[in-house]
Amino acid sequence: MTSGDLYRDRLDLLQAALDHINQGFSVFDAQLQLVAWNRQLFEMLEFPMHLAHRGAPLSAFLEVNAARGEYGDGDIAEMIARRVERARLFEPHSFERVRPDGQVVLVTGAPLPTGGFVTTYTDITREREHQANLERTVAERTRQLRQSEDWLRLVTDSVPALIAYVGPGPVYRFANRRYAKWFDQTVESLVGRPVADIIGPELYPELEPHIARAFTGQAVSYEYARNRATGRIAHMRSTLIPDRTADGRTLGCFVLSLDVTEQKRSETALAQAQRMEAVGQLSGGLAHDFNNLLTIIIGNVLSLRRKADIPAMPDLSGHIDPILQAAQRGADLTRRLLAFAKGTAADSKPVRLAALLANMEGLLSGSLPRGITFSLETGDADPPVRVDPSEFENALVNLVLNARDAMPSGGTILVRLEEDEISPAKTASLGIAPGRYARILVCDTGAGMSEDVRRQAFDPFFSTKPFGTGSGLGLPTVYGFARRSGGCVSIESRSGHGTEIRVLLPVTADAAVADGADETQGTRHGNGELVLLVEDDAAVADVVRDQLCVLGYSVLVTGEADDALELVAEVGDIRAVLSDVVMPGQMSGLVLAEKIRAARPGLPIALMSGYRDGTDGGAPLPDCPILSKPFAAGLLARTMSEILSR
Repeated sequence: MTSGDLYRDRLDLLQAALDHINQGFSVFDAQLQLVAWNRQLFEMLEFPMHLAHRGAPLSAFLEVNAARGEYGDGDIAEMIARRVERARLFEPHSFERVRPDGQVVLVTGAPLPTGGFVTTYTDITREREHQANLERTVAERTRQLRQSEDWLRLVTDSVPALIAYVGPGPVYRFANRRYAKWFDQTVESLVGRPVADIIGPELYPELEPHIARAFTGQAVSYEYARNRATGRIAHMRSTLIPDRTADGRTLGCFVLSLDVTEQKRSETALAQAQRMEAVGQLSGGLAHDFNNLLTIIIGNVLSLRRKADIPAMPDLSGHIDPILQAAQRGADLTRRLLAFAKGTAADSKPVRLAALLANMEGLLSGSLPRGITFSLETGDADPPVRVDPSEFENALVNLVLNARDAMPSGGTILVRLEEDEISPAKTASLGIAPGRYARILVCDTGAGMSEDVRRQAFDPFFSTKPFGTGSGLGLPTVYGFARRSGGCVSIESRSGHGTEIRVLLPVTADAAVADGADETQGTRHGNGELVLLVEDDAAVADVVRDQLCVLGYSVLVTGEADDALELVAEVGDIRAVLSDVVMPGQMSGLVLAEKIRAARPGLPIALMSGYRDGTDGGAPLPDCPILSKPFAAGLLARTMSEILSR
C-alpha cells in the first residue's frame, strides 16, 4: 500500500469519526473554502449535499441560509457580502441563532494558525426550552412565594403581638408592623438592619445575651422595659425560638413579643391591695384592743368630771378636758383604723365636693411657703359623692403637703375638680365600675418620680424622705380612702417633670346633706330598770356599769355568756341586755343574742364592740343596735332609750 493510500485511509477514518459526533463541524481555509465537515452539519442545518465537497465556498452556504430567510428580510447579496467580510477577520465567535422553525443552534468558531477557522454547531433547542420552562417555574414560584409572604404579612400584621425573624449578625429579616412600630420604625426601615441599631445602645446590652443564647439553639424567654416616646414606660415579654436545620445548625430565630404593660399594672395593683389588706388586718386587731382601753379612759374621765362638778371639790376641768379630748381623738383615730381594716368609709355621707374644697382652700394655701403658688379650680363641676368628709380632707391635705415637699425651691400646686364618664373599656385597668365619677387632680411642678418610686408610692411605710421625717403612710392613706369610697387613685409622673395625682370618686344619686341632729335628741333616762351587762373585761365593765347607773338604770354584771343565759332565764326583772360581741369561749355576743331571743322573745338586746361594724368579719349581724367602742354617754343613753321603747 502506497503512502497516498494510507493517507486517504486515515482521512476516511477521521471522517467516519466526525460523522458520529452529534454536533455539526466545519473547517474553512484562508480562502473561505470548505476543507472538512461532518454529516451532522448538513443534517442539522439542512444544507444541500451538493455542497459537501472540498473547495465549496462559504458564500454558497450563506446564500442557502439567506434564501431560507434565516437572516431576516433584506437584500440577499448585501447580507451575504456583509457576513463574508466579517468572516475574513478570522476572529473567535460564539452566538446563538434561532432558525425559522424554532431550532436554536449555538455557533462557536475559532481561527486556525494557517488561516481560516474551525466551527462547531450545537443544537441547544431542548436546553433552551428546559431553561425557559425553568425560568417560568421560578417566576411562578417567586410569584407564589411573594403571594405567600403577602398573606403571611397580612396575618402577622393582624395578630395582636410583635413578630420578627432575626438572622445571623444578628440582622432583622422579617418583622410585622406592630414590631416595627414598637421601635418607632417602619417594616421597610427595619428589615435588613442590625438588631443593635434598631434596639439602641441603652437596651441592646440587656437583650444581647438572650439573643446569643437563642443562636446556640436554646429557646429563651425574658422581659424588659422601654421608655416610649410619650415618656411612659412599657413592659414587653419576649420569646425567642431558634430556627434549626435537621443537622442541628441554627439559621436564625423567631421572635414573639407581647405587651404586658397592663398586666404589670394589674399585678402591681393586686400586690398593693394585698399589702394594704395585711396592714388593714393588723390595724383592725390593734384598734379593737385600743378601743377597750379608750372606753376605760373616757369612762373614768367622765366619772371624774362628774365628781369634779361637786362644789366641795377643786376645779379640775383644766386637767380633765385635755385628757378627754385626747382620748376622743384616739377614739376617732381607731375608728379610722377600723374603717381602713374593713375597707369601708368610716362615716360616709353625701357631700358636694366644690363646697368642701372651697372651705379647705384657705387652710391649704395658708400651710404653704411663699415660694409656692396654690390655685383651686372647680368651674361648674359640683358632683355629689358619698365619702367621709374628714377622710376626704385628710387625703387632700396629704396630697398637697406631699406636693409641697417635692418643691423645696418653690413651684405651683393646682387642685382641679372635674366630672367625667368612665367607660367600661377604661375600668379594667382602674379596678372600678363604669359610670360617672368626680375627678380631683392634684398637680405640682416639682421634681417628679422615677418609675421605681411611682410603682412603690402606695406601699405602706415606703418613703423617699429622710428617716424620721416621713411615715410612709400618706399616700397609702389616700389609696385606702379612695378604695373605701368606691373609687381609685393613680399617679402620672416623670423625673424632672412634676407629678399629677388623680383621685376618682363615684358620683352618687343621693345628694342629700346629713342633718347633723343631736344624737341624744328624744332620749330618756332610766327609772331603775334592771339591765344585764355582759362584758369579760372587768375594767370596761366597771366603766359601762357606772355610765348606766348615771343614766338611771340598775345594773347586773357578768363576764360569762353561759351565766348570762342562766340569769336571763331565772331573773324575770331583767328588762334589757347589753353585751360585748367578742367574748371568751365559743359563744360570742352574736350567738348569745340569738339564744336570749329564743329563750325570752321580745327582751331588748344591744351589743357593743371594739370593731366598727360589730364583728371582725365573721358572723352576720343580728337585728339589734351595736355600739362602737368607745362610745359617749349620750349615744349609750339614746341606744338604751330606743331598745326599751320598742
